Amino acid sequence: MEMAAVATGEAPRRTRGSRPHRGGAAARDLGVPYIIRNIPTYDILSEENLLRIEAIADRILAEVGIEFRDDPAVLDHWKRAGAKLDGCRVTFEPGMLKEIVRSAPRQFTQHARNPARSVEIGGNNVVFSPAYGSPFVTDLDNGRRYGTIEDFRNLIKLAQSSPWLHHSGGTICEPVDVPVNKRHLDMVYSHIKYSDRAFMGSITAEDRAEDSIEMARILFGRDFVDANCVILGNVNVNSPLVWDGTMTKSLRAYARANQAAVIVPFILGGAMGPVTNAGAIAQSYAETLAGCALTQLERKGAPVIFGNFLSSMSLRSGSPTFGTPEPAIGSMVVGQLARRLGLPLRCAGNFSNSKLPDAQAMQEGVMSMLSAVHCGANFILHSAGFVDGLLAMSYEKFVMDTDFCGALHAYLAGVVVDDNTLAMDAFLQVGPGSHFLGCDHTMRNYQTAFWDSGLSDNEPFEKWTEEGGTDMATRANRSWKKTLAEYDAPPLDVAIDDALTDYVSRRKNDMADAWY
Repeated sequence: MEMAAVATGEAPRRTRGSRPHRGGAAARDLGVPYIIRNIPTYDILSEENLLRIEAIADRILAEVGIEFRDDPAVLDHWKRAGAKLDGCRVTFEPGMLKEIVRSAPRQFTQHARNPARSVEIGGNNVVFSPAYGSPFVTDLDNGRRYGTIEDFRNLIKLAQSSPWLHHSGGTICEPVDVPVNKRHLDMVYSHIKYSDRAFMGSITAEDRAEDSIEMARILFGRDFVDANCVILGNVNVNSPLVWDGTMTKSLRAYARANQAAVIVPFILGGAMGPVTNAGAIAQSYAETLAGCALTQLERKGAPVIFGNFLSSMSLRSGSPTFGTPEPAIGSMVVGQLARRLGLPLRCAGNFSNSKLPDAQAMQEGVMSMLSAVHCGANFILHSAGFVDGLLAMSYEKFVMDTDFCGALHAYLAGVVVDDNTLAMDAFLQVGPGSHFLGCDHTMRNYQTAFWDSGLSDNEPFEKWTEEGGTDMATRANRSWKKTLAEYDAPPLDVAIDDALTDYVSRRKNDMADAWY
């Protein structure tokens, strides 16, 4: 099946340097499939200090090693590659893993069912994707509760409706009303049905990863999938220094099918890693590098994303903390290290411990999201909806975060310098002591000059009061409800839809329900 068979006739991709500016419903026609950054990354460490961190990572890999549990095929891979094995603990000579990952692509396309929505991952490209993995959802009307498949579909629809996101994401929330061993089928189908953007598959068991890939083959065609990336799998290290068989089997399933694994340790400073930033970065570098190398041993040349998740904790209570400055600045260093390897980067995101879509949520979210932007992350998971330390997805914060993503489109575009933007004709027309409100230059540029929030209130106090004196969370509540009420799913070929629903039905009938 050719890609043209699933196209929906959307507008072609915009050219480099163009970007959407306006919020609200009109912006849906202006969205770009991904951002091409026009500002530099923020490199904070010297060459000397980067070498020191890499040297400690090499010592961790050579002197301590990493355990690979419950997956004999992984141990066979490492043995053939020349690593040293002591049971399930594997040690690596300095430089060995770097050499292996040289075969991974520096940049790759993840194809969407609508070709105009395909994303480029790596290089100077930035892709925003929703938050991932929360068992709970929350909104101002019903409070915090377990997520359902209806919530899952709603969040996909909100993501698809935003011009500021580029990716449908993966486990936006856990639909706990569907059996554990079957929910991945409903989740992947929902991404395909309700979005025409790129998406992620399941990683919670090897057969669930295989199901996700097989559904992608139904959508795109088996030959196309074998030659192109169409689905991502987000796999996590069991930090510190353990890769368990559930994750490595899923990692290998994606790599074997030429699909991209996103390799992510979870470093909670003081618990799963050192409390000090440099040590935590060295550990995460070692863990991620091993996972990236394993994809290449499974299938040389398979796409892979170098991932990272640095987090701090409250040393008084032991609670995880998110959106704090130390992991944010640590992300800058992770970005430098990933660029030295030449691998696409997933790092940081819109993190918060707040239980509400409030000032704390946005303060912490902006701190961590800007670190993702400045560290050079190419694929930014957790761009929208993250509250309660990722235990919950907030409908209101989802909308607030996508609005902030809109601002970041303009931020990442940088400053354009040309005859129009230098505005000499405006100076000549206006002269000293007048204003620029009605001059020709303003009239030519006013529709695209500034990004325009879809949620912020910029009216005078009196008008704001007359209209109810609402805060942003209240406006976001109204916004997501309106979006869902007006939502229309992008067209999906009937034959493909029938084939997918048949596959889901057959797979569900093949197994009894399991709830844990």
